[in-house]
Amino acid sequence: MALGVKRGLQTRVKGSVEKMATMTTLRPLSETFAERPAPLRPATFEQLAALPDELIDVATGAALIARDAYARLDLDRLSARFDEMAAPLIVRGVAAMPVDDQVQIVSSYLYEELGFRGNEHDYYDPKNSLLPDVLDRRLGIPITLALVYCEVAARAGVRARGVSFPGHFLVRVDAAGREDAPVAVDPFFSGRRLDEPGLQKLLERASPSQRFVAAEHLAPATPRAMLVRMLINLKWIYATRGDFARALLALDRIICLTPDSVPALRERGLLAVRLGAIEAARADLSRLLELVPQAPDASTIRKQLEELRSKAAVLN
Repeated sequence: MALGVKRGLQTRVKGSVEKMATMTTLRPLSETFAERPAPLRPATFEQLAALPDELIDVATGAALIARDAYARLDLDRLSARFDEMAAPLIVRGVAAMPVDDQVQIVSSYLYEELGFRGNEHDYYDPKNSLLPDVLDRRLGIPITLALVYCEVAARAGVRARGVSFPGHFLVRVDAAGREDAPVAVDPFFSGRRLDEPGLQKLLERASPSQRFVAAEHLAPATPRAMLVRMLINLKWIYATRGDFARALLALDRIICLTPDSVPALRERGLLAVRLGAIEAARADLSRLLELVPQAPDASTIRKQLEELRSKAAVLN
C-alpha cells in the first residue's frame, strides 16, 4: 500500500474512533442536569390550569390569581420572596431534624420572627386571599397562610402539604418517606399543633356528626383543589360585597380548573344572567343540562334558557 494512502487511512480510522469515543462517553451528571433548561413558568392562568395536577405549582397559581387585581405583578420576584424567607431555615439545617422539631422551628420562625398571623379582625378582606398582600401585610386566612407555610417549608427541605379540612384549611407535615404519622398544623393560629382531640373538636364545628379519621380528613390537597378553594373564598367575598364582575372572574378561574363543575357552571350562568351576559349564560346553563339532564332544577333552567333565547332574538 502506498505510504500516502496508508497515512490517509490511519487518519480516517483515528478520527472515527475519536468520534465514537465522544459519542459513547457519558458526561458528568452535574453537567448534564445543569444544562437542562428549567421548565417554563405558565404565563397565563389558562396555561397553568391545562397542566396535569402534578405539574401545577400552587404559588404560581396564587400569583396568577392575584395578577387579576395587580396587572403588573412580577411572578419571578414573588417566588424569590419565598426563597429569601426560607434561607435562614436552610442555614439552621431544619431538613435533617425530626419532624416534631421541624414543625416547632418553622412555626416559630414564620409566626414569631416574621410576624405572620391570621386576620381575625377583618377575615373577609379580599387582601387576605391575594398572595402579594399576604406577604406584604403578614396577614391572611387559613388557606393563604397554609400556602406560605408550605412554600417556605418545602424550600427548607420540610415535607409540608395543604389539607382541605372541613371548614378550616390546615397543613400536614410528614417525616421524609413516611405517610403514617402526619403532624397537623393550624396555619391561622400561629402554626399550633393539633392533636386528635383538637382535630375532632375542629371537625365538629363544621360537621357535628362526623368522627375524625386521619386518612380521610388529613389527606393532602391536590394543587388544583387548593386553587379552587382559594377562588371559592374570593368569589364569595366579592359577591357579598356586590362586586359581581370580580366574582364572575373568580368563577371563570374555577371553571378553567374544573370545566365540568356543575355548581360552578350553575352559579356562573345565573350570575351572567344577572349581569346581562345572555350568550355566556346560555352557554353555561346549556352545558349544565348536558352534564346533568335530570338535575333537580332542570325544569327551571330550561325555562330560563327559553327566556334567554327570546331575549337574544329581540336583540338580534
